[in-house]
Amino acid sequence: MKFNVERDITNRKIVAHGGIYSTDLGYDPKIIDFSSNVNPLGYSPSIKNSLKEHFSLISVYPDSNSNELRKYLQKYTSIPSDQIVVGNGATEIIYNFCRAFLKRRKVLIPIPTFGEYESAARLQGASVHFLKTMNLNNSISKLQKEISKKDCVFICNPNNPTGVLTKRKDLLRILESAYDKSVIVFLDECFIELVPNSNESLVSYLKEFDNLFILRSLTKSFGLAGLRIGYGLGSKRMIEVLHKLKIPWNVNGIAQKLAIKALSDVLHLKKTRKIIAREEKFLRYSISKIDGLTCYPSNANFILIKTEMNSKQIQKKLLKRNILVRDCSTFRGLNNNFIRVAIRTHKENLKLIEGMKRL
Repeated sequence: MKFNVERDITNRKIVAHGGIYSTDLGYDPKIIDFSSNVNPLGYSPSIKNSLKEHFSLISVYPDSNSNELRKYLQKYTSIPSDQIVVGNGATEIIYNFCRAFLKRRKVLIPIPTFGEYESAARLQGASVHFLKTMNLNNSISKLQKEISKKDCVFICNPNNPTGVLTKRKDLLRILESAYDKSVIVFLDECFIELVPNSNESLVSYLKEFDNLFILRSLTKSFGLAGLRIGYGLGSKRMIEVLHKLKIPWNVNGIAQKLAIKALSDVLHLKKTRKIIAREEKFLRYSISKIDGLTCYPSNANFILIKTEMNSKQIQKKLLKRNILVRDCSTFRGLNNNFIRVAIRTHKENLKLIEGMKRL
């Protein structure tokens, strides 16, 4: 039987990601996963008790609009709830955003970065253009020049996989240029809450710029990857459109309740930032002393490493020692001489260093 399928669908390339299920081995509790950039402490200890309290919700249809969570997010972000949309992970919001606003549009993406921006845009027939830069802080003027010819620019801050944090003053330069030319700025801040001793977020500027959309995730900062929950912040009009587009009951009821619990544990996030600040320095210093490995400076909870050895070979060798790292050859703009490692606990980081010494 023949099917009439749009070319944008048949031509779509599935984006590669890290995580335990990215290997042929499947889930194995013995494997230490350095390929996923999640909170090194995992979820808050209070989550377990909260989960037991809400088991009864398994048999109940969830609130389709996540109203209770959105009201809590209003307190958390100081953004009105009618300017917040909740998604089944941040990735669902990326795809809905592209479907809503980027059909046959021109899109600009600085690379290397998260691959789902390109994939979601191409699925809507968008014309995707790239700006190669390992540090956006050094390429602001170039980006401003390119913006005038586009309809939307995607920026990840701090950027995945480079770990570079773009300064707020530079982001505002981009935002102002985009505003003058009616260009949407899609700002992915999924890692920003894990940045130690800094706050370059643009959430407070949503009131001034209706062309700004900000993406957040509870996967990374709060260790809720398995629950799939994220949220987007934008103008009231943007959010109205995204609410009309999303499927009913897109976020399960338990995820909504546990998200509120996780967001309320401020101490857990503070403790996490301290560990990341300490362990990033330790890990980068230790790995940089190993021949054939060069670490890029990072403001995030992960480190990009340039290697002399093939990245796939490194991943394969470390897996034999129950250590999983991210092969970065699948990132547009990088090749098979790059890997990425998440910052984990000191004990786990020691095992990574020992494994890398034996490559």
